[in-house]
Amino acid sequence: MTAEFHPSVNLNLNVRGLGVSATLAINELSNELLAQGRPVFKLGLGQSPFPVPASVVGALREHAAAKDYLPVLGLPALRRAVAGYWQRWQGVSFSPDNIMIGPGSKELMFILQLVYYGDLVIPTPSWVSYAPQARIIGRQVHWLPTTRANRWKPTAEALDALCARDPGRPRLVILNSPANPHGYGFDEQELRALAEVARRHRLILLSDEIYGELDYNGAHQSISRYYPEGTIVSSGLSKWCGAGGWRLGTFAFPDNLHWLRQAMATVASETYTSVAAPIQHAAITAFQGGTELEDYLFQSRRILAALAGHHVAALRDAGVELEMPDGAFYLFPDFSPLAARLAGRGIRDSGTLCERLLEETGVATLPGEAFGRPAEELTLRLAFVDFDGEQALAAAAREARDRPLDDAFLRRHCGRCVTAVEKMAAWVVGEAIPQ
Repeated sequence: MTAEFHPSVNLNLNVRGLGVSATLAINELSNELLAQGRPVFKLGLGQSPFPVPASVVGALREHAAAKDYLPVLGLPALRRAVAGYWQRWQGVSFSPDNIMIGPGSKELMFILQLVYYGDLVIPTPSWVSYAPQARIIGRQVHWLPTTRANRWKPTAEALDALCARDPGRPRLVILNSPANPHGYGFDEQELRALAEVARRHRLILLSDEIYGELDYNGAHQSISRYYPEGTIVSSGLSKWCGAGGWRLGTFAFPDNLHWLRQAMATVASETYTSVAAPIQHAAITAFQGGTELEDYLFQSRRILAALAGHHVAALRDAGVELEMPDGAFYLFPDFSPLAARLAGRGIRDSGTLCERLLEETGVATLPGEAFGRPAEELTLRLAFVDFDGEQALAAAAREARDRPLDDAFLRRHCGRCVTAVEKMAAWVVGEAIPQ
């Protein structure tokens, strides 16, 4: 009998040991548990709960038959719409020629790290995919320290100190505001200070503003206002337009980084070619905005702000360290004040904290370790998105616009999130877990 032939295992060393993205892994695990009949509250994956606006869906339906390969950089009309969007929203001028459309901002970020030969600098904590992308490509990763007292945001002083250790070294710095995993954003003073350091050290900044439209007060500011010559601005349809599965992201480049845009276009031409034509046509409607989109964002923000307020209060009452975020749909609570109590239950790291929460309450979250925090630090990220966003938007539209949404509204229309956080709060203090 002939011996069975098996090709030998030869993996790129940069890929060996890497697991599936933590956010996707927790979503798949949650779905498996649900399929087994287990009750699960899905606060792990950060997917927008809101539907794609009707006008944008209508535009997709209208262009469903579009089948041509489009230009690598994107549909010209869409690139004009994106440039107009940034001018209208942030007062920042980008030429349509300097807009690049990709299959999600995640893919564009990967290609940027591939073509730019420099170290990656990111805050700790930060989104789970920034660092793994750099490691896959073989880039050095440097973490900017943060503290809970500073709401987990990197300071200009920390960035300056890192750059001063090796002046002139090429670096790509990614800043995210409001940020995943904590929802805090930079204010104008912080942005100006960071911009000054970036200019002094001639850094390239990638400003990930995918959650900018979800600032609860509609007050988001882009750092490209203060460091336009060195900032690439990233956005897309996934978070503020509810279209994560459509996979459309955008990069906006300043004129003097045209060489970087062109290098990315070259790689794109040899990899994904172009984003699906119907999606690009539909995205024009999203980026052109209008009354429907403005109302959609207003109602989305007030729902998320009300939920954040409820969750922060419930967790703080349980002894957890947490402040109200500025935007998005994330919280990054710190359970360190309860470390002794949790240690008595065998919980001494963030991974165990999340595992036990899921096992004993059904609430799925992600450990702070997945975002670059020390394993022994008792932090986790929760994404308060487990509710019917379409139904909640319709209900919010019937409420007075000048009043915040109350607890009764949240229990009626976002009940799974309310229940999940109240289960967490009861569990952490050892009380009976509400059903």
